[in-house]
Amino acid sequence: MNLAERDLAVIWHPYTQMKTALPPIPIIRGEGTCVFDEDGKRYIDAVSSWWVNIHGHSHPYIAKKVADQLLKLEHVIFAGFTHPGAIELAERLLAILPDTQKKAFYSDNGSTAIEVAIKMCLQYWNNKGQQRTKILAFKNAYHGDTFGAMSVSGRSAFTAAFDSLLFEVEFIELPDDNNIDDLKVHISNLKSDLACFIFEPLVQGSAGMIMYEARHLEALMAHCKAEGVLLIDDEVFTGFGRTGKPFACNYVQTQPDIMCFSKGLTGGTMAFGLTTCTQQIYDAFLSDDKMKTLFHGHSYTANPVACAASLASLDLFLDPATQKNIDRIVEKHRAFADRINAHPHIANYRQTGTILALEWETGGNTSYFSNLRDRLYHFFLDKGIILRPLGNIIYILPPYCTTDDELDYIYAAIEEALDTI
Repeated sequence: MNLAERDLAVIWHPYTQMKTALPPIPIIRGEGTCVFDEDGKRYIDAVSSWWVNIHGHSHPYIAKKVADQLLKLEHVIFAGFTHPGAIELAERLLAILPDTQKKAFYSDNGSTAIEVAIKMCLQYWNNKGQQRTKILAFKNAYHGDTFGAMSVSGRSAFTAAFDSLLFEVEFIELPDDNNIDDLKVHISNLKSDLACFIFEPLVQGSAGMIMYEARHLEALMAHCKAEGVLLIDDEVFTGFGRTGKPFACNYVQTQPDIMCFSKGLTGGTMAFGLTTCTQQIYDAFLSDDKMKTLFHGHSYTANPVACAASLASLDLFLDPATQKNIDRIVEKHRAFADRINAHPHIANYRQTGTILALEWETGGNTSYFSNLRDRLYHFFLDKGIILRPLGNIIYILPPYCTTDDELDYIYAAIEEALDTI
């Protein structure tokens, strides 16, 4: 059997209807922006392999740091023990985050980083003797696939089988000039029950790269802060340069109480999660009463190899050349969007930093499960480009090492698709 046949005999893939899906494409090698299948065909990874890869595949610097760490220490229990990589990573990340962030809690992935944040907020109020159990979130949000993360995500086809089991959340619209005052009043009316407000800053990724203005987010955050509502900033997707700045929270003045990270944290090398918090949050768990402990942990908490990958990725991220590449991609995206925005098959486009989304004109059929989505996906695969449309929305989210020639090739393929599909 070939690799695809062996895979189908034993593997269940994510977000995939296995009965109707085509065989998976076996990838055996990655280099820079590209991955290569078993026949040697090259694919430009224009979505950074689900938004995780920021420096390119098989980066030699990260690979060496990981290999070196494997020869020193692969893992150690993190309850009662520590290791240099976990300490250094926390020190270096906290140094570039808003100065309100004082403590780091490690976990396994984006969903678990969110679970930790939710538990921190709910137990914070419990430890202070207040029963605040309601959570505020945006409609159409996506924060992960574990139960707590699903609960604070918008209800959709992806949560339908579990809706009756998810805890109640107060969902609000994204803020704009027309509703910001009403949203503030709504928050004020609920403040005595609200434990926290969790949000994807500036961009709702899985909802279709829906974008909103930093000034409106600032207004909501400042109002929540004034009303004593804790703020969870989900930077799992937007962190590490995706919005053009190091973190999306760099666009606002009010700073969150808790921040969540994953995806680009290790440069796309391996799974890892991190939740940071203020001294105020941390101090609410300090007590002679052991019942006020944050009872949360993972077998692979602060894994030394993942810490090594993250430290190496951080070295590359803080190199001025990386910011130059981010700025270059931002400008390339902007010029391309300006060039095609009048095309009759473009309903609209939106851009935040290195994230460019193009909405296909469909006459109202925007379903994630539409035939258009599949046609576009396979059109680009045939061109050697990995783009995963969200319904009728094409988005480009490349690693920062993507060259101008590679971007131009992606843009040209999109223009061809606009003219032929």
